[in-house]
Amino acid sequence: MPQVLSINNEQLTAYLQDQVDGFKGPITLEKFAGGQSNPTFKVSAKSGVYVLRRQPSGKLLKSAHAVDREYRVLNALKDSDVPVAKVFHLCEDITVIGSMFYLMEYCDGTVYWSASLAEIDSDERRSAMYNEMNRVLAALHSVDVDGVGLSDYGKAGNYFERQLTRWTSQYRLTELKKISAMDQLSQWLDDNLPEDDGRVCLVHGDFRLDNMMFAKDKPQVIALLDWELSTLGHPYADLAYQCMQLRMPAGMGSIDGLKDIDRGSLGIPTEQEYVDLYCQRMGIERIENWVFYLAFSFFRLAAIAQGVAKRAAEGNASNEHANKVGAFVEPLAQMALQVVAQEK
Repeated sequence: MPQVLSINNEQLTAYLQDQVDGFKGPITLEKFAGGQSNPTFKVSAKSGVYVLRRQPSGKLLKSAHAVDREYRVLNALKDSDVPVAKVFHLCEDITVIGSMFYLMEYCDGTVYWSASLAEIDSDERRSAMYNEMNRVLAALHSVDVDGVGLSDYGKAGNYFERQLTRWTSQYRLTELKKISAMDQLSQWLDDNLPEDDGRVCLVHGDFRLDNMMFAKDKPQVIALLDWELSTLGHPYADLAYQCMQLRMPAGMGSIDGLKDIDRGSLGIPTEQEYVDLYCQRMGIERIENWVFYLAFSFFRLAAIAQGVAKRAAEGNASNEHANKVGAFVEPLAQMALQVVAQEK
């Protein structure tokens, strides 16, 4: 764990005791498994247990690994209906541990990695958990961004146009080889970009099951995690991204989908049922251009995977399995093209 070895525990302890009320060492650090982006650690101190999230070391892409943005949005949502961990301090002085980081509370819950919720033995509870995820998503998209001080957290309007430009550029910057399916998908998205409908809200950017921590004793989300990609954007981006995961097969790294699984037998809603429930909560009738939003979600995830693969090739990824992620880029693009073909 090179990220652990590079941190001077005594220096970090002294800093946190000076900056965080009630913090008291000594401390021990343990890196959480999983995650490809910002290394995250469990901090066990005399004063309690915390979580430290830092930028990775090495050269970073512009605007990537913005832990300062994560800290800001978590702090802004502390009194909202969106369940988030309490944050204590943001350190922008890279001399303390070698990169920017922030400290937040440790939430004692459970993260589920399989979209089928195989660990749950009750259809009723699985159904309740999907309903809870839907509730959290609607709560997030209902946040008054002006009221919580996030009116400048991103640009308003033309979200998908800007995102398509951004992720196309990011993909090209990290491209290790030509992938025909990605080129085809990029062109289709460019040719089928819908007109902006004026919807603007706070979006999470990576809204999926394994970025939510559930209470151990009930189907309640106690913390929505990993806010690195959050911004002001379009609500359908988050919804389509989660539904994209449900269309994926099992076994694609940490993202385990529900393709070819009988959801009804598990108490899990169909995609249409999940979308309809969201629409009811948001007070809308239906979603136009749904195929575009799904296809864009596949493209964006593929571009993110390509970035992880690029960092792995350069020896700068936070997870030792990051070099395997590049193998998912082409299959993700192919899935998106299949979605487009099926709707023609």
